[in-house]
Amino acid sequence: MPTEPVNLIKLCVGAEGIDDLLDWQKRLRAIRTARGEPPEHRHITRMWPKREAELLAGGSLYWVFKGVVLARQRVLRLEEVIGEDGIRRCGIVLHDDVIKTEAVPRRPFQGWRYLSMTDAPADLSADRLNETALPPELASALAALGVR
Repeated sequence: MPTEPVNLIKLCVGAEGIDDLLDWQKRLRAIRTARGEPPEHRHITRMWPKREAELLAGGSLYWVFKGVVLARQRVLRLEEVIGEDGIRRCGIVLHDDVIKTEAVPRRPFQGWRYLSMTDAPADLSADRLNETALPPELASALAALGVR
């Protein structure tokens, strides 16, 4: 029987919105390229997902900006990363494409959490992809009212 995919959800700390995430990842890819490393984006986290097979069966990492889910990136694979302190960490390798999603409010939490496919926000339709993003506070207020 095929594995049912699962997603992760994580706060995008320090980013005002999707453009900040894109700029941050672009800078990190340039640093990795300069070091002779693959230019893919790898998000480092302390914990290794126990549901690895489900995550790698088509899951994404959903990004929360200032209390609102606005985007996702497909998870390509997980890599072991040993920090300078000798501690084993998980490198979540993400696809370069950042996919905009419907704005859905999310309360603060630490680390990452699992997010089922049924609870995941829908991707924005093609006719909405070029919309200018609303300020996170307004997007959150509208999403709380059920207006997306």
